[in-house]
Amino acid sequence: MKRTDYRKKRQTAKRKTVLKVSMILSLSIVLFVAAYGVFLMKKAEQAADGAFESVDREKSDLRAEKVKPLTHDVSVLFIGVDGTETRGESMEKSRSDALVLATLNKDDKTVKLVSIPRDSLVYIDKVGYKDKITHAHAFDGTRGSIDAVEELLDIPVDYYVEMNFHAFIDVVDALGGIEAEVPYERLEKDEFDNYTIQLEPGFQKLDGQHALALARTRKLDSDVERGKRQQMIMEAIVDKATNVTSISKYADVIDALGKNMKTNMTFEDMKSFLGYVKDGKPKMDMLNLEGKDDMSTGIYYWILDEQNLQDVQDILKSHLGLKPDTSNMSDASGAGTSNHEYATDSPSQ
Repeated sequence: MKRTDYRKKRQTAKRKTVLKVSMILSLSIVLFVAAYGVFLMKKAEQAADGAFESVDREKSDLRAEKVKPLTHDVSVLFIGVDGTETRGESMEKSRSDALVLATLNKDDKTVKLVSIPRDSLVYIDKVGYKDKITHAHAFDGTRGSIDAVEELLDIPVDYYVEMNFHAFIDVVDALGGIEAEVPYERLEKDEFDNYTIQLEPGFQKLDGQHALALARTRKLDSDVERGKRQQMIMEAIVDKATNVTSISKYADVIDALGKNMKTNMTFEDMKSFLGYVKDGKPKMDMLNLEGKDDMSTGIYYWILDEQNLQDVQDILKSHLGLKPDTSNMSDASGAGTSNHEYATDSPSQ
């Protein structure tokens, strides 16, 4: 056999070997990804089943029929509760530390977020008088917060997600931390109400404890600025969660949520919401409720501005397809009051 023929046969055999190895590696990767996907799906389904808790209603009273993600425009109320072992409070009896309402439009896959200051003076149906919206949860649990938000914004709350401090910390840590702007230096409380978290100013990477402290701090500015920080942090979490490099961390995120979260979303609902992020992070517009400080009763309240509240209501209703879009505003704030009496006896301030 000629040397050139031998060399050609060796090169051909080598190419075939490389091709076989490449095919085996590619198949292995596909099988691994598929297996990991099945594992995550099963894990998520188990977590969803464990976290599911209805609020004794099939749908909002402001809806003519029940809605579903991607089939309809929907809203989700995110409730952060401040019950801790130190305070001896359960999730159900604690106050809400953060209330953020999201509306999702199925056509343009956009999200609008509105933060509701915890000291906002609103009517609470359970007790029949006005009080801080943070107390609605202490009066009537999750349903109390949902009812108070619907009363305030005059839009349906279709879904809710409620989590405690531990879930928030674990989710941020499971994602490997988030990047956010810290406005100032301050020693803040940790999840056990101890002053152990030192915040330093500047744009930086934060772990779960520092992200929680940033979300809670308000002593050096206001509840409105606090709400803006909470929106920023939520957007940072979405940024990290929709990054392809975070896929390997999803199992830890699911574990974190499953232990300290409850929701009225079914597993099928949750899968539907993935349609909003299939092309990356959706466009998110931030809305804020402005108002003024009030100490006229001897107790601090945030008195919401009527006109701006109406503006926010209109924007949210348009985004949910509940009324024609008559505004091009991308940012608004507002608040409202109604003809009810002030609280005479409230949970701890």
